[in-house]
Amino acid sequence: MTRGNQRELARQKNAKKSNEQSKRKRKDDGLSAAARKQRDAEIMQQKQRANTNSAGANAGTSN
Repeated sequence: MTRGNQRELARQKNAKKSNEQSKRKRKDDGLSAAARKQRDAEIMQQKQRANTNSAGANAGTSN
């Protein structure tokens, strides 16, 4: 049983790694679920408008 310390160190390293991943997983921006959903919907609408505008501008040009 010479690997007892190695296992303990591996457990500690793994616990630290999983703790850091759970912290990064979700940023708390102080918004409720409904507010976050509304914000995300607005962002997606802006992206879609930008996409359609650029697609319309590119439609006029041909190779």
